[in-house]
Amino acid sequence: MTKISLVSPVDGSLYAERDALSPEAAQDAGARARMAQGAWAALALEKRIAIVMAGIDALEALAPQIVPELAWQMGRPVRYGGEFGGVRERAAYMAQIAPDALADEVIEDSDRFTRLLAREAQGVVFVIAPWNYPFLTAVNTVVPALIAGNAVVLKHASQTLLAGERLAEAMHNAGVLEAVFQNVVLDHATTEALIAARAFDFVNFTGSVGGGRAIERAAAGTFTGTGFELGGKDPGYVRADADLDAAVDGLMDGAMFNSGQCCCGIERIYVHESLFDAFVEKAVAWVRGQRLGNPLEQDTTMGPMAHVRFAAIVRAQISDAVAAGARALIDVAEFPADDGGAYLAPQILVDVTHDMRVMREENFGPVVGIMPVKDDAEAIRLMNDCDYGLTASIWTRDATAARTIGAQLQTGTVLMNRCDYLDPALCWTGCKDTGRGTALSALGYHALTRVKSYHLKKA
Repeated sequence: MTKISLVSPVDGSLYAERDALSPEAAQDAGARARMAQGAWAALALEKRIAIVMAGIDALEALAPQIVPELAWQMGRPVRYGGEFGGVRERAAYMAQIAPDALADEVIEDSDRFTRLLAREAQGVVFVIAPWNYPFLTAVNTVVPALIAGNAVVLKHASQTLLAGERLAEAMHNAGVLEAVFQNVVLDHATTEALIAARAFDFVNFTGSVGGGRAIERAAAGTFTGTGFELGGKDPGYVRADADLDAAVDGLMDGAMFNSGQCCCGIERIYVHESLFDAFVEKAVAWVRGQRLGNPLEQDTTMGPMAHVRFAAIVRAQISDAVAAGARALIDVAEFPADDGGAYLAPQILVDVTHDMRVMREENFGPVVGIMPVKDDAEAIRLMNDCDYGLTASIWTRDATAARTIGAQLQTGTVLMNRCDYLDPALCWTGCKDTGRGTALSALGYHALTRVKSYHLKKA
């Protein structure tokens, strides 16, 4: 039997281990979900909403247990209190809009015809969730999928094994039947086999580009719906008219929060040449104000990266960039907790170019390259010079300029004077190697349901 192990980045210890389901047991889980889905969908929408939101209440009640578990599993400092604010915001919004988003669209209702478009649950939705925000990313799909009447099978990342268990515990305590929402532990081969066997009607995956390609291959020819949020290399642009202090605070937090392990974190910054030196000076001071250390201590602002191998990737990118002429502005000795392993000092690089991996490849760590630009046109060209397209952040006092620039960017979301934020009222989507998906907003419900047309002739 395959073991799935979770090694804690806090101290390198084995924190949790679970047996992966056998292929037969995994198939049975999918079959049970399919059998239970119809009865769940038959419940009144208001009832499903009430149960799911009670599940969010139950999840919040587990906070004293979950917050330190997150620190042990993936390194986020306990001072930030988990992900509950965002979980509540997203779940509550999706519950609020459900009646309208799932309502019939009546084309005609006369004495001769009733013509309408109805939305029905996809059936069984398979959610493959990542470790970096294990609750936030999961609820993006789990909550609207359940509200829409789907059964849900959740497979969490091995680095956050306990997150899936806690989410299932909360939902079951609130009244969601165990067969309707299942947390499963699977290896890659069994996961791909289930998808290929059409065990699911829709697959939502958040993770690497390679993982997305593997799922697409597994689903090929099955006509199973898929939604992806894959890699990112999100840029920030500081225009000449920007509020400099606000831009520094916002972009550096966007680059360094969660040790840089954010799907829409800032990985490259372009600053108008008139503000470049001042921005860099303030950014260095901002980073020097951080404290790298044990995430279980309240004064720690940056914990370890989730795994030693993730930190090794970032170190290699920094080393390659410096060898190619970049300047590292942070002395690693200023962060004595940097142990050469999972604990990684934050870094700012200047004199960088797009020939360097650190400016082209996703690093998912606490490093950011900063480049001067002469105008909007150069900033747009550099922001688009990337294989990914999740979000882009523009810092300016001119909303018209931000909209004009945004229209020329190859990205899923354009943000002005903020970054690293997901608005549940807007569609969470991407382009290029970030993949194709539509989560949250009314469009998120459209992805998790299918349309049925009714043409009823009365006479």
